[in-house]
Amino acid sequence: MAVKLPKAGGTFIQMEDEIAGIAAVIGASWTGMRAMTATSGPGFSLMMENIGFAIMTETPCVIVNIQRGGPSTGQPTMAAQGDMLQCRFGSHGDYSIIALSPASVQEMYDLTAKAFDLADRFRVPVFLMADEIIGHMRERIEIPDAVPHGERRAADRGVLPFAAGPDDIPGFTTFGKGYRVHVTGLTHDERGYPATTSPKIHEDLVMRLVRKVEDRRHEIADYEVVNPDAEVIFVTYGAPARSVSQVLHDDADPRIGHLRLRLVWPFPDSAIRSFPDAKVFLVPELNLGQIAREIERHTTVEVRSLPKIGGDLHTPRELAEASGRCIAP
Repeated sequence: MAVKLPKAGGTFIQMEDEIAGIAAVIGASWTGMRAMTATSGPGFSLMMENIGFAIMTETPCVIVNIQRGGPSTGQPTMAAQGDMLQCRFGSHGDYSIIALSPASVQEMYDLTAKAFDLADRFRVPVFLMADEIIGHMRERIEIPDAVPHGERRAADRGVLPFAAGPDDIPGFTTFGKGYRVHVTGLTHDERGYPATTSPKIHEDLVMRLVRKVEDRRHEIADYEVVNPDAEVIFVTYGAPARSVSQVLHDDADPRIGHLRLRLVWPFPDSAIRSFPDAKVFLVPELNLGQIAREIERHTTVEVRSLPKIGGDLHTPRELAEASGRCIAP
């Protein structure tokens, strides 16, 4: 990044730690720049307080987390998906975020670009939740000459800086452009001024922060459906999707389907209904069943978690055996 960014008109800054890294990203975003940082494991935990600040101040930014085994220092160069609930609930208070999960090197590129668009549109931190397998993978990819993207909606002059329209998203008041704006992590009114003792102001603010994302979960959902008439359905995100794809390639049994999530949060509950004949959902994850619990909330169909930790990916044989046990002879 230090070599590549200046060639594209960008700036790379090496900060002293992860806390300073996310703080610099937030500051850069308020000057109108698209800004991101990348980390793993404990570094992600260190960023949580400032991630909460970015949520409360509605700061668009992108955070990449190449997940590895934990807790603590854990397995620094081994694969895991143990931070999926942390990215959703890791900061304190109530809020909503957006998280994408790539399953290939191409998607690392494509979904990073998409993450910036979503961050600018919704004025929210967006996470790219990859894993060590994808992070260390080498594959051929296609890089376009240019990446088209939308612009942040600028705030109208004379409108209060945190006053939102029907879409619950305020226009952005970029520092250095002549706006008068106060930015604070405290509960604030539409002027941006602290209002910490008003239950109504706090409720109105937090409900809007949640609504602006959750009300559009179906609009921004990103997933792939294979064999919608199947009875046994794998649900995956990230690297395990590759093993499931191999199972379907080796055994073209129409009774086995695949729901591959590219966007995990907000959870696309409508995707589950893409399989009207489902009898069981199998969820292979590199954790102890974090997203399987979320699927259980949205269906009356049986959900079987297929957890795996320690750094190894599920093999196609393991998953084929798991699906075979669910299919009636």
